[in-house]
Amino acid sequence: MCSTYYLAVDLGATSGRTVLATFGDGRVTMREFTRFKNPQIPLGGHIFWDLPHLYNEIVDALRKVKAEGITLTSIGIDTWGCDVAFFGRDGQLLGLPYCYRDPHTDGAMERFFAEQMPQKELYERTGIQFMPFNTLFHLDTLRREGCTALAEADKILFIPDALIYMLTGETVCEYTVASTSQMLNPNLGDLDPAILATLNLGRDKFGRMVQPGQQVGVLSTQVQEVTGLGAVPIVAVGSHDTASAVAAVPAANGNYAYLSCGTWSLLGIESPKPIITSDSYRHNFTNEGGLDGTIRFLKNITGLWIFEQCRKEWIATMPDAIPADVNELNAQSLTSICQSLINPDDPRFAHPASMTAAICAYLTETGQPLPQTPADYVRVIFRSLAARYAEIIGILRHIAPVDIQRLHVIGGGSRNEFLMQFAADALQLPVIAGPQEGTALGNALVQVRAAGHVGSLADMRAIISQSVELRTFIPS
Repeated sequence: MCSTYYLAVDLGATSGRTVLATFGDGRVTMREFTRFKNPQIPLGGHIFWDLPHLYNEIVDALRKVKAEGITLTSIGIDTWGCDVAFFGRDGQLLGLPYCYRDPHTDGAMERFFAEQMPQKELYERTGIQFMPFNTLFHLDTLRREGCTALAEADKILFIPDALIYMLTGETVCEYTVASTSQMLNPNLGDLDPAILATLNLGRDKFGRMVQPGQQVGVLSTQVQEVTGLGAVPIVAVGSHDTASAVAAVPAANGNYAYLSCGTWSLLGIESPKPIITSDSYRHNFTNEGGLDGTIRFLKNITGLWIFEQCRKEWIATMPDAIPADVNELNAQSLTSICQSLINPDDPRFAHPASMTAAICAYLTETGQPLPQTPADYVRVIFRSLAARYAEIIGILRHIAPVDIQRLHVIGGGSRNEFLMQFAADALQLPVIAGPQEGTALGNALVQVRAAGHVGSLADMRAIISQSVELRTFIPS
């Protein structure tokens, strides 16, 4: 078998990894190559990302590629959305990038609507849901606060674009991650001039717009020297991790919804064009960029972040009572009979000091019984997420031209068979779980396609169906 090799760099909000993918005989195989933490840094009253650390981890992975004697066809990078890094005229990083969980954007949306642009006009221009950490509100907050890095910035780059710049010297603005900013106009296919004007920023502050599948540069001479590799191309993938994940949905037809399930739950459909209507505005749906000009029409739902934060508390306060295996903790949800439900999207769950206390406060205010054990909390969280999925599917059926007959779940959360069954029961639809490594797989397949080994998006998805194991959960 003749194989070609691709490196998928997949960076999440808590950890990052590189995945070595091979393509041959019509199948993709992947192995995790390196894994590392991506800690949020509390500093000076704010929360930041350690971008140099992420860069060094990528460079270290490239050194290991060389040590194994592997010849790479290309490299692709995907990350979370919204956050940006600032670079000066000399090309140097101007401070650490702010993290989207920094609470300094609390109230930023309302200030922007009152002083810069009406809420409805902003939605009509972008079709993007309103969330306080969207890039637009983040930059407007920094402008108000007199942020030195913003004032001195020659280039403002989204996180995957910033890493591409650090590796290649090329300044690009990849379409799918730019679409998360609430500054991109999907009808123009570029950043909206009127929105940029509210920030006193010119289009030249951002890199040239590129689409998934475009080669954007090669490793710089310096990176080649420190890694021992040659001029390996970097390909723009779906640089927003959800765009890469949705590219990996193994769907044979369009009668489905997808759920990218992890720290966030992103639930939606693919549409050939933006859906910007009074109903989508009222329900705060978003239109983000996808592959081949598609639109990811979706809703952000606070996902397993709630569970992850509770588990962190329990490990710190009652380590002997919490199974080391997360699957054992998940299974405890079946031993509970607690019927209480929360709204996962209530603002109190965004960044509380104590997640368990936030859950109890919500249930107290809504007159519901409080969980008594970790099993109760787990059941409350999983059933609440499932109920929220069912609610959003109901709205989608009303405002989107898709006959939703099943739910495809991709990402790490698809491994959670208990959550998957709760979802199937709440939706009364089949739930197809997998691929678990959807983001890295989508990232790799865009590179495979850019190399000319795969044709259409449908061909990519057929390869995925042959390459991964899927599980189907039927409603009880």
